[in-house]
Amino acid sequence: MKMDSKMALQGRPVCLTIGGSDSCGGAGIQADLRTFAAMGVYGCSVITALTAQNPRAITRIEPVSLAQLDAELHAIFDYFDVAAVKTGMLLDAEHIAVVSAVLQQHHRGALIVDPVMVASSGARLLDAGAVDTLVHALLPLATMVTPNLDEAAVLLGETVTDQEEAARRLAGRFGCAVLLKGGHAEESDMLLDVLCDADGQLHRYRHARQPWGEVQAHGTGCRLASLVTAAMAAGLAPEQAVAAAAERFQGL
Repeated sequence: MKMDSKMALQGRPVCLTIGGSDSCGGAGIQADLRTFAAMGVYGCSVITALTAQNPRAITRIEPVSLAQLDAELHAIFDYFDVAAVKTGMLLDAEHIAVVSAVLQQHHRGALIVDPVMVASSGARLLDAGAVDTLVHALLPLATMVTPNLDEAAVLLGETVTDQEEAARRLAGRFGCAVLLKGGHAEESDMLLDVLCDADGQLHRYRHARQPWGEVQAHGTGCRLASLVTAAMAAGLAPEQAVAAAAERFQGL
């Protein structure tokens, strides 16, 4: 079955995004699939929750059942040879546990974990009790973790004062590459994203802060992580994938 699916895709890598549906299209599954298409990879999706939202607020979140989530995951892995997986909004410990178990059993490619915890609107997107499951069940499987500064603070248990040191500490703790995104830093004309690779080497990516409006700014973290996922699916090493994503990001 997998041989037939590869032939049907004409050699394009398959990327899977696991996360929430964003009804306004700027973040979540919709943003990931749009980004995958722009990068020339074939995008599949597994939806963890439906949301009612716009760039200013999330008014309702409806989780999918655990049985539905498990069925979605198996339907993809039973057919497709998935080159890379990106996770986004996973809601709670139970949903994280299902995703982690299926990935551990069926996925051998790159895994990029975007530890979505709080939306830019302020809405909580990860249950407070789920961080422990994220840390102990999912992050040990990751090839790269892509937190912003606020999410890094939750994972470290303290405020981030040194972006490079925080990236290094997270990489050492989880045994994978860490891309610490600087978009939530204090306002400045330039942003700094720091990658600490699995060997502890630091790579810095400086780029201009974009004068985006409210709609365009919504979901920027999702889009950057999905760009990295697509680049890694194409065979790039983490530092090459982040460089390619940073360059391509300016045009999305």
